[in-house]
Amino acid sequence: MLDPLIEVASTSRDDSHALYFKEDHDGSWIISYNNRYVETETFKLEKQKHNKPCFLPALERDAAAVIAAYILNGLRFGTINKHLSNTNVFEHSGRLYSIAENYLPQEMDILTLETICDWNVNGAWNRPFSSHPKKAPNSGELVIMGVDAKKPYCVLGVISADGKLLHKVDLEFKSSTLSHDIGVTQKYNVIIDHPLTVDVKRVTMGGLLLKYEKEEYARIGVMPRYGDSDSVKWFEVQTNCTFHILNCFEEANEVVVRGCRALTSLLPGPDGGLNKYEWFSKGFNFADDHSAETGYLFSRLYEWRLNMVSGDVEERNLTGTDFSMDFPFINEQVTGLKHKYGYAQVIDSMASSDTGMGKYGSLAKLYLEESNSTSFEGKCEDLIKVEYHKFEEKNFCSGSVFVARHGGKGMEEDDGWIVTFVHNEETDVTQVHVIDAKKFESEPIAKLTLPQRVPYGFHATLVSMPCQS
Repeated sequence: MLDPLIEVASTSRDDSHALYFKEDHDGSWIISYNNRYVETETFKLEKQKHNKPCFLPALERDAAAVIAAYILNGLRFGTINKHLSNTNVFEHSGRLYSIAENYLPQEMDILTLETICDWNVNGAWNRPFSSHPKKAPNSGELVIMGVDAKKPYCVLGVISADGKLLHKVDLEFKSSTLSHDIGVTQKYNVIIDHPLTVDVKRVTMGGLLLKYEKEEYARIGVMPRYGDSDSVKWFEVQTNCTFHILNCFEEANEVVVRGCRALTSLLPGPDGGLNKYEWFSKGFNFADDHSAETGYLFSRLYEWRLNMVSGDVEERNLTGTDFSMDFPFINEQVTGLKHKYGYAQVIDSMASSDTGMGKYGSLAKLYLEESNSTSFEGKCEDLIKVEYHKFEEKNFCSGSVFVARHGGKGMEEDDGWIVTFVHNEETDVTQVHVIDAKKFESEPIAKLTLPQRVPYGFHATLVSMPCQS
C-alpha cells in the first residue's frame, strides 16, 4: 500500500484545510477532507473574551491609525499585534507547522489539524520565523530567517534534519526589510533584500509603517551555509520586489536565482489619496503603452546569474507580458538543484482589477531549458517556453502544489500531478483539481468536490505520512 498523502492550504483567515489521499487494499482510493482554525495564543485571547476577531489591524493603515491600534491592542490584550498563522504550511522532521512571518510557527496534528503548541526550536529561537523555510539538498537541514521591526532586523538560522538549531547569525541589516522568501543551493543560502521596509520611526513622523521605496537599492546575498554576516557576498541588482523564489542552484562559478519579480509591491497598497482599485487595475495593465504609469504590479519569472568569482550580475526576464504570474512552485525533490521545470499561478488581470484582490484563473508550466524567443518594439527577448492550464470562467485557484509520482530514482522531474483548490464563484462550489503535469494543458484527471467553500488562501504543502494499519 502506498503512503497516505495530505495537502494542507493555509488561508488568510488563519484556518487550515486538509485533503487526505489513502490507497486501500484493493487499489481504490479513500479521500477525506478536514478543516480547523489555527489556534495561536492571540486567537485564544479573542475566542475567550469575545469569540470573534477583535485585534485592530495596523500594517496598511496611516500613522494615526497604526498608533491607535497599537495602544488599544496593548491595553485590551497585552500585546500590540495579532499573531498570524495564515501564509504557509511546511513539514520538518515528521511534524507539520503553520506559519506567518510575524510570529513563531504553530505545530499542528497532521490528522486532526488541532494546534499543539508554538515551535521555538527547543527554546533556541525567540523571534519571528520565515514563511518560506527551505530544506537544503542532501542534508535535509531547514534554512530559516526571521525579520523583525527592531534590531536585530534579520537573523538566519539552520535547523538540523531532526529539529535542533545548529547555526544562528545576525545578518546585520541596517533596516527592517520584509524579506518573504529565502533560497538554498547545495552550498549556499540566498537572501533577498529589496526596498520593502517596516519602520516604526517613520510612523512617529507621520509616515507608513510598511512602505515600498522604489528609488532605493535592491540586492541579493549569497552566503555559505554556516557563514557569518561578513561571509555574505552581496550583489546589487535592479530595484524590484520579489516575494517568491522559484528555485536557486549552482552552475560553474554562478549562483542562479529565479523568482517572480515585479517593479513594486502589492503591500501596503497605494499611497494615501489614490484609489486602490484604479491603482490595482493600472498595476496589472501591461497591454497599452508599457509606461511607468502601468504594469508596476505585473510579475514575471526572472533570472539573476550571480558570478561568485567576478562579482558580475546578469539578469533577464524569462516570461513575457501576456500573463502575470506568482506563487511559483517546483517538484520539491529538486530544491537547490538545477532543474528543467517550474510551475506558477497565473493572475486573471481583469478579475483582479475589478475586485481589488489577486485572483488566479490559470496555471503555468515553465520549461526552463526550452526557449521561445519573442520581439517587442524591435527588441528581442530570449524567453522560455510556457504552457497554460486554464480554468473555466469565474473559477480561481489557490494552494497549488506538485505531487511527484511514487517510483524513486529514474523518475522524470515532471512525472506527477498538480493539485490545487479551485473555487467557482458562480456556483459557490470548491473543488480540488488533479492535473497530470505531463499533459498540462489537458483536462484534469480528477475534480473532487468538497463539502464546503474553501476561502482563497496562499500556499500549500504535501506531506507523505507513514503507513498505518
